[in-house]
Amino acid sequence: MLHNKRFFNSIYGPVKSWRFGQSLGIDPIGAVSTCSFNCVYCQLGEIECQTTTRQIFISTEQIQQDLQPFAPWDVEIVTVSGSGEPTLAQNLADILTVAKTITAKPVAVLTNGSLLTDPNVRAELTIADRVAVKLDAIAPNSFQRINRPLEDLELGQLWAGLWQFRQHYSGILSIQTMVLSTWSDQQQADYITLMQRLLPDEIQLNTSTRPKPIRHELDARGNHTPGSRPYPIRSLKPVSVEKLQIFRDRIQAAIGIPTRYP
Repeated sequence: MLHNKRFFNSIYGPVKSWRFGQSLGIDPIGAVSTCSFNCVYCQLGEIECQTTTRQIFISTEQIQQDLQPFAPWDVEIVTVSGSGEPTLAQNLADILTVAKTITAKPVAVLTNGSLLTDPNVRAELTIADRVAVKLDAIAPNSFQRINRPLEDLELGQLWAGLWQFRQHYSGILSIQTMVLSTWSDQQQADYITLMQRLLPDEIQLNTSTRPKPIRHELDARGNHTPGSRPYPIRSLKPVSVEKLQIFRDRIQAAIGIPTRYP
């Protein structure tokens, strides 16, 4: 069932990203923010619809049409993300194929990993050149507090799906971790142990530098300029660069996986 608003544009940006460079965004979800999580730091604001049920939100034909005015696609990468969890889009495989064919650019998907237990989702994601999976917590209580998932989602399930995906994915797998407070030595050690098992191609440590809108705001998909938001926001205190660097250095010393932070 499509639930996008009449004049919704599924393409946004280009967005300047510290993780991916100059990026053009594809939003397969639509004007109503829809996700399996409702993260405390979400740049979209409060999620309007929480679900794990896949459906077609924006037709592949509309996305193809919306892409055309952005030619010649003078960006480094195309990212599928937008107004929620992109793997909820049942036409994800078609969207990825169209984006790669039309733009001739590498295509990335930014996902929270909650649907990776679904073999269809894992298969569809193999079309992407890069997949960045959110992993903000290593303990169930932190997972519930930070990501605020639907009640039937458990951290163990997310990890199991991610592990299965890793076994068959030949593209670039990034792990994105939002660090909202200083992690203890034990938390860092446990995280490193998980990364040693998973062996992603890259780790991205992030912190809450972007404010969270009080309500859902479609404009928040794109670039953030401090002081430019014409709607109520709530700012979270970011972790210092020094603490992110210490964590980064510890990860790289232990397992040698390239690790970046903003």
